[in-house]
Amino acid sequence: MKLIQSILTKSGCYQAGRTIAVKGLMIHSVGCPQSMASAFISNWNRGDANACVHAIVEPGGDVYQTLPWDHRGWHCGGAGNNTHIGVEMTEPATIRYTGGANWTETGDGSGTRKHVLAAYQCAVELFAYLCKQYGLNPLADGVIISHSEGCKRGIASNHGDVEHIWGRFGLTMAQFRKDIRAEMDGGAGNGSDSSIADTSFYTKIMGKAAATVEQMRAYIQKKNPSVGQSVLDMVPLYLSEGETEGVRGDIAFAQSCLETGNFGFSGSAVRLEQNNFCGMGVTENGMKGNSFDTPRLGIRAQVQHLKAYGSTEELRNGKVDPRFQYVARGSVPFVEWLGIPDNPQGKGWAAGAGYGEKILSILKSIIGEAESSGESDGKPDQPVKPLAGYVKVFYKGRDGVNVRKAPCMGDNVDQVVFDGIYTVTGISGDGQWYRLKSGLYITTGKEYVQFMEKLSGAASYMVKVEIPDLNIRKGPGTDCERSGKFTGPGVFTIVEEADGDGAAKWGLLKSYQKKRDGWISLDYTVRI
Repeated sequence: MKLIQSILTKSGCYQAGRTIAVKGLMIHSVGCPQSMASAFISNWNRGDANACVHAIVEPGGDVYQTLPWDHRGWHCGGAGNNTHIGVEMTEPATIRYTGGANWTETGDGSGTRKHVLAAYQCAVELFAYLCKQYGLNPLADGVIISHSEGCKRGIASNHGDVEHIWGRFGLTMAQFRKDIRAEMDGGAGNGSDSSIADTSFYTKIMGKAAATVEQMRAYIQKKNPSVGQSVLDMVPLYLSEGETEGVRGDIAFAQSCLETGNFGFSGSAVRLEQNNFCGMGVTENGMKGNSFDTPRLGIRAQVQHLKAYGSTEELRNGKVDPRFQYVARGSVPFVEWLGIPDNPQGKGWAAGAGYGEKILSILKSIIGEAESSGESDGKPDQPVKPLAGYVKVFYKGRDGVNVRKAPCMGDNVDQVVFDGIYTVTGISGDGQWYRLKSGLYITTGKEYVQFMEKLSGAASYMVKVEIPDLNIRKGPGTDCERSGKFTGPGVFTIVEEADGDGAAKWGLLKSYQKKRDGWISLDYTVRI
């Protein structure tokens, strides 16, 4: 991210001179196919302009600050102007609005996706910077909101941004807030598309099951006490058939629980005697769906259909899925994307949004919340011993790791984190909880976190550059070739440090991380 000051000094908003106590940040989308911030800067830098935001984000990493951060803006048409900094995201030139918030592609979609994801990542970095500056918790209620969320809260006008753009690419405000938190705690990725639309916390369809036969049987008996023995007997088939094809059989079982009403078949489009436990072939209301000779074949067909979505690998068993050929292979690698509206590719098993989340909710219940979180019960009043160091969160499960208000389970979750490095000041008497510098607690489970006595220096951070001619070099040292470019004044993300000639320390710029060919002397920067 490069922060460029371009204050709208001619704007009536700026000249009004009103300031605010910053309580939060609101993200907007400009609402027209224009990728350049300059178009809005020139239009809004007039005395008669009726809009004025604090910053405009471009996909290339440039952020134009158009108002002092504590200045009252004209960005949301409501009381949010009195409390929130307003940031606009430019929109791809490759779209065309068809009415209201509805839009369509004018090309093959690649340019649109690239723009949206790049602008998203830049916004993450900007919001992390502002949250640090104003001491804001991005996961706290009402701190980071979209214009549309502001409308629902009654503090902004009736707009659909930014969700009307983000929804096509699997981006959500919930994930935006998590990504900001991760960026604040050590960096959210490497600047590639895969890190921008971070799917590392998503649940892959392909893989080894986490639930056991016993857990699955216990779940279904609890949800449906009258479940037949024939159903209990076929539960192991989900794991064996899944293992053969490399599909998570516990996900297939959770899906069957959803589709059959926990094998009660109340309101289901299929019946037990069809041996169809996933609604296969029910493509519209009133259809009976496919039937299979045995439960094993029905489960095999379901597993194969999941594999069709989740992988491009060949089947290991003979094909019994009658709809295998209709699937765009590998188009749904994650459970979260099984609902067509939730998938950036517009493919999926079910027409309704949230289908994958429903499956994962069942899976979470099957495995058990305590087990999936890696937490012990603990006691809120147990003693805490001093311990100095750091804890790195590396868990990639979709539910993240809970940060709690006390060293115990219960209704005391303050926030959820997915990665990051945190300062440790103590450890609970039972050895199961680290006390963080914030006074909160996190599990000591080694499957979820790693304790370190010292930092490795690998965590990213931001620096401010005030000189106009700071060279960017292809390596860490004055003996390395210049790139021919300068940073210019602004704020930049450093992802790695190194020793080298000509400076006490050199830093690798995030935008050059892939090729590792963009280094600056940190002697000319101020760490933020």
